[in-house]
Amino acid sequence: MSQERTVWTRQHPAVLEELERTGRYLTREEAIRAKNGDMADFYLELYRWYARAGERYVPRPADAQYPVWVSLSQDSMLQPVEGTVVLTLSVPEDALLITDMERWGYRVNQWYIPLDAEDEKRHNAELERYGIASEGALIDSDKGNFYPLLRSKIIKSWDRLFTCPPRPGDMAQATLWELKHEWLREVVWG
Repeated sequence: MSQERTVWTRQHPAVLEELERTGRYLTREEAIRAKNGDMADFYLELYRWYARAGERYVPRPADAQYPVWVSLSQDSMLQPVEGTVVLTLSVPEDALLITDMERWGYRVNQWYIPLDAEDEKRHNAELERYGIASEGALIDSDKGNFYPLLRSKIIKSWDRLFTCPPRPGDMAQATLWELKHEWLREVVWG
């Protein structure tokens, strides 16, 4: 049996209403679109990648499409603001997909996720040798066609989001595939 861990997530009140009504909540495309506006297509693609890659580490229910983001500490949790609720949950540890915030930022920007500082130095030197100022262009433009091995190296590095443990401090964040009413411990209204 898995140990339990307390986590926090800031959500729209409709999430709490659905939890209370059905006992369960799954992130839907329309919620991602509403939250991200003009950037919604980018985030939907990113979350689809995350779901495909992440389910190799924490099994995903068949009906879950996208992650639900949670904070692992009160210090790093998103604070309540008007029109939101912060849910305190006690969840099985094996349901959490824990990642490093900085590595997630690298993935969001379509950058290489280095193993360590030395690996990052080598990678940046390689980019400089090729005269590449924006490594994201290797992923989202035809520039990647001219450097297929470098493009492939960057894409393969993204699995490190899941395989390298978060660094010390408040660098850890996590996702769940679903929220369950039975996990709910406290609600703070914004």
